[in-house]
Amino acid sequence: MTQVHFRYATVEGRRLFYREAGDPGRPAIVLLHGFPTSSFMFRELIPRLAGDYHVIAPDLLGFGLSDAPAADEFAYTFDALAGLTAGLLEQLGVRRYAMYVQDYGAPVGWRLALRDPGAVAAIVTQNGNGYEAGFVPAFWAGVWAYHKDRNPETENAMRQALTREAIRWQYLTGVPDETLVDPTAWEHDFALVSRPGNDAVQLDLFSDYATNPPLYPRLHEYFRETRVPLLAVWGKGDEIFGPDGARAFATDLPDAEIHLLDGGHFLLESAVDEVATLMRKFLAKHSW
Repeated sequence: MTQVHFRYATVEGRRLFYREAGDPGRPAIVLLHGFPTSSFMFRELIPRLAGDYHVIAPDLLGFGLSDAPAADEFAYTFDALAGLTAGLLEQLGVRRYAMYVQDYGAPVGWRLALRDPGAVAAIVTQNGNGYEAGFVPAFWAGVWAYHKDRNPETENAMRQALTREAIRWQYLTGVPDETLVDPTAWEHDFALVSRPGNDAVQLDLFSDYATNPPLYPRLHEYFRETRVPLLAVWGKGDEIFGPDGARAFATDLPDAEIHLLDGGHFLLESAVDEVATLMRKFLAKHSW
C-alpha cells in the first residue's frame, strides 16, 4: 500500500504544506493545483503514480493547509506563488522534475519553467491554460473587468466565484455522470476559501490573473526552443478553459499528445484512472 506523507516546510518565513509519496531516488513529478482547491485534488492520483515516481504536491500559499497571511500583509501574485514553490523545491533538493499543472497551477508552472527551463523534464497539463484560445469569453469577461477597474460592482461579480454554488458548478459542469463527483471536494474547498480574510486573498489573485496572458509569447518561445514533452489531458466540458486551449499546444509543440476526455474542469474527480493511465504511458517515454 502506498504511503503518503503529509509535511510542512518553511520557505521565506511562510509555512507551506505538501503531500509527498514514492521513493525520493525516483524521478520527481510536481503536482500544482488550481483555484479554489489544494493538493487535496490529487488525493486519488498520488497513489497511482507513487510506485514509479517521487510525487510532491504542495498547497500554494493562501490555499489548503499552507499559511494564508492576510492580503494586507502579503502581496498575492502569481510571481510570488511561483517564487515560494521554487523555494520549496530547492529546499527539498528537487532540481529536475516533470510537472502536472491545472488551472492556477499552470501560471505557477509556466513561471517555474521560464525561470529554469532545464529543470522541467516534461509537462502534463490538465485544463491548465497557456493560450488565448483557451479562455471561454463568458467566464473571463468579469475577471478582465475586475483587473481593469476594481470597484464595488466588479468586485461583487468576483465574489460570486467564492460561493458554494459557484464552486460546485466548477466541479459538476461538463461531467457526464455527476454522481461520480464526491461532494466532499467542493465542500472542502468552500470551507477553506471561506476562512476570515481569505476572500481578500482570492480577490487579489483574480485581479493578478490578467498578468498571465502577457507571458504567453515567452511561454510559446520556450516551447519551441526546448521542445519539452507535453501531454494535454483536458476535460472537454470545461466552461472555463475550453478544448481549444488543449489543441493550441500543438501550435508550438507539434509532438504534443492531446486528449480531450469526457469531463469538466476538475477531471480527476470523474476520470482519475483514465488520466493516470495516459500519464504513466506518457512519462514512461521520457526519462529524467
